[in-house]
Amino acid sequence: MDNKPENSPDKHQQAEDVGVPAPEGAANLINTDYKIGQDNYQAAPMGVNIDIHGAVFAFSSLVILAFVILSLALPDQSTAWFGAAKDWINNNMTWFILGAANIFVLLCLVLIVTPLGKVRIGGANAKPDFSYLGWFSMLFAAGMGIGLMFYGVSEPMSHYGTSLGGISVGEDGARTDWAPLGAAAGDEGAAMSLGMAATIFHWGLHPWAIYAIVALSLAIFAYNKGLPLTVRSMFYPILGERIWGWPGHIVDILAVFATLFGLATSLGIGAQQASAGLSYLFDIPGGNTTLVLLITGITAVAIVSIVAGVDKGVKRLSEINMVLAFLLLMFVIFVGPTLLIATGFFKNLGSYFAELPFLSNPFGREDANFSQGWTTFYWAWWISWSPFVGMFIARVSRGRSVREFLTAVLLVPSTISVLWMTAFGTTAIKQTQAGFEGIQNADLPVKLFEMLSQLPLAEITSFVGIVLVIVFFVTSSDSGSLVIDTITAGGKIDAPKPQRVFWGVIEGAIAIALLVGGGLAALQSAAVAAGLPFTFVLLVGCYAIVKGLWSEPRAK
Repeated sequence: MDNKPENSPDKHQQAEDVGVPAPEGAANLINTDYKIGQDNYQAAPMGVNIDIHGAVFAFSSLVILAFVILSLALPDQSTAWFGAAKDWINNNMTWFILGAANIFVLLCLVLIVTPLGKVRIGGANAKPDFSYLGWFSMLFAAGMGIGLMFYGVSEPMSHYGTSLGGISVGEDGARTDWAPLGAAAGDEGAAMSLGMAATIFHWGLHPWAIYAIVALSLAIFAYNKGLPLTVRSMFYPILGERIWGWPGHIVDILAVFATLFGLATSLGIGAQQASAGLSYLFDIPGGNTTLVLLITGITAVAIVSIVAGVDKGVKRLSEINMVLAFLLLMFVIFVGPTLLIATGFFKNLGSYFAELPFLSNPFGREDANFSQGWTTFYWAWWISWSPFVGMFIARVSRGRSVREFLTAVLLVPSTISVLWMTAFGTTAIKQTQAGFEGIQNADLPVKLFEMLSQLPLAEITSFVGIVLVIVFFVTSSDSGSLVIDTITAGGKIDAPKPQRVFWGVIEGAIAIALLVGGGLAALQSAAVAAGLPFTFVLLVGCYAIVKGLWSEPRAK
């Protein structure tokens, strides 16, 4: 390996060709003869340019297309299969998924406090590409999404209600309730604290540690080591040159599967909530037909943005969405129980840290419904999303030290999520305690709109909520297509747009197949089934990160 980037001029040229800048200052470039895209198949059938990694694209696309066809042709059987896979994972692998997530958090904290935290992404002299304000804003954008819209009211309410209801036991002696830990039967204050702690647990340090592991791996091996910006690159310390063969192909294929099903879960959830909102506001009938039309229409908008090349337009749309989300959050804070939200933010954080050791315990859990039905689903969902979010974070974090990077990635989005959940959850719980039963009795996608109905300007804020979900859908689909296309194009970030269109269509098709087949349960089952194999990839990646950082020069 060479310690100075100027010793490898063709690496510099290779990096420029694919849009990944060469390291600035001292860095430990990996000396490989592999050229990005050398195994790609390039052609222009019927005038449509394609530039794909033959093995990764062919295997991924054929398996996914077969899944979509079979799911639509045999919805009952496919739903049963995913349900059986989820049940098996819940019954046998919950300890593994929960334990893996704990490892990710601990590794991030260790890297922050050790000398490895001094390594700079992009080389010893690299300067950040974005200001702190711009960088934090993009981390905020990555942290916000359809999930917060869907679960911002429903999850705190669910955990509060089950905690208040206490423990129930079946004939076999096993718990049948869904309350976290030991519940808080009949105690409204304790139930609220436990419910908010459980919610923050699912949206705090653990998910962002998962994203940080992937993002840091991609950033170090691309910007410091000169390898392609694709998941296989972080396995170079373990596999060496074999990452360009089938071992690397398998890693990238798993990343494609995980990302597609993670995206499809989010898109399906978003479609359910948008449909529920339209039905709530305008009496538009719900059902599968509406969901299919909604997903098809929004996917078409995302495809138009891909074809038109309106990246700046999508960026502006995302910025507008962030502003709308911020305004909606501020509205709920100032129109809702403001003092309770302000004090609850710190109280909920305290409850979260107090309950964290027990909520994250992977062994001997009695609250199986909660730990398996909620936490296992969330961790698998975050893991399946990690290539998507990780690549985005990696691309905007060049020039930051590892310590700075991890501190910001863990704390900034987590803090925003805590504030969001506190504002929406506290407002909903207080409305319920005051006697309003609409939120408690509503289906999950409708709970947000029931909560907003008790505040001023309900029709306007509900419409804003629908717009937020739809735009999150469009930008997630567009960005997700780019990430998947990068992986299936052998690490190229400037592959032809028709390939992104293909993956955009596939994302929508998977969401439709899962929703038609089994609704929310099928979406959750797919996310869990896709997240498990990629958990193994991330655990191996933990070793690769340490190995990669160890060889990098560190600031004095």
